[in-house]
Amino acid sequence: MKVSSVEQLFTLFNETALLLQEELNCTYLEALAETGENLFQGSILQDEVSELTEKRLSKQYEQIHLKNFSNEEIRKAYQLVILKGMKESAQPNHQMTPDSVGMLVGYLVDRFMKQSSFRLLDPAVGTGNLLTTVVNHLPKKVASIGVEIDDLLIKLAYVNANLQEHPIQLFNQDSLEPLFIDPVDAVIGDLPIGYYPNDVRAADYQVKADEGHTFSHHLFIEQSVKHTAPGGYLFFIIPNGLFESDQSSKLSEFFKEHVIVQGLLQLPTSMFNNKNTAKSIMILQKKGEGVQPPKQALLVDLPSLSNATEMDKILSKMEKWFQENKG
Repeated sequence: MKVSSVEQLFTLFNETALLLQEELNCTYLEALAETGENLFQGSILQDEVSELTEKRLSKQYEQIHLKNFSNEEIRKAYQLVILKGMKESAQPNHQMTPDSVGMLVGYLVDRFMKQSSFRLLDPAVGTGNLLTTVVNHLPKKVASIGVEIDDLLIKLAYVNANLQEHPIQLFNQDSLEPLFIDPVDAVIGDLPIGYYPNDVRAADYQVKADEGHTFSHHLFIEQSVKHTAPGGYLFFIIPNGLFESDQSSKLSEFFKEHVIVQGLLQLPTSMFNNKNTAKSIMILQKKGEGVQPPKQALLVDLPSLSNATEMDKILSKMEKWFQENKG
């Protein structure tokens, strides 16, 4: 039976990471970042590796030439080994955006962004999986920026970008602290859900809660809008109950003042453990000179993303909406 390219790469990442994990006495995910770096640099960078392990690693690296694989094959294999590592470390805040959702976000970014080149920000970049999925599905020239507070996740994102040869600028910091980046044309984000612990910092935001901690996903939306150029688009994966909390009135006021809702695509509930954790993709446009709301917002209730016939019908409806509203 022929082994697929993704399986070949997965095996290489997994086996070499296991060797390094044992040798360096570190976690699987840390070892994965190390092996990815070795593959990209074309040499073994860890001085503390024994001669025998070095020979075993070299032999495995020599069997694979990254230039023979597409970016999507590299991304998928890397994503699978990261998922394996995350299951082992069971960190609840490390959730990956499903591939089908990433591709859908890529499609939306492509259809809304008319310019041939633009700047794209992911303020919660994680391991870089959503960002590289989107960039891989764009025929345009994109200058990408990612921000991530977690040291290990950003290292994995850095290796991910290198292996796919994407020139992504990465910042290792709290995205809700001041960001020293020029305005971007588009933002994507699978928003971290929960409360932001830093009340002093949250006090600088319009959406801050009157008492107690503010929702971090509300703060991420405001911060993203702030760093978007007038007329720019924002594509967020949001909880369905975004406007149902006791803090939602502040968010509604912020929306009225700063953005136009272009669309809302409800993801199939079958994708989630229960309907309380279900999510949607929300498309916003930052207000600016000449920015007009659509005749009607793009409202879609998505079928199962694996149902090709139903998805084709929905995509046809969406194409019709783009022709009528985006010309």
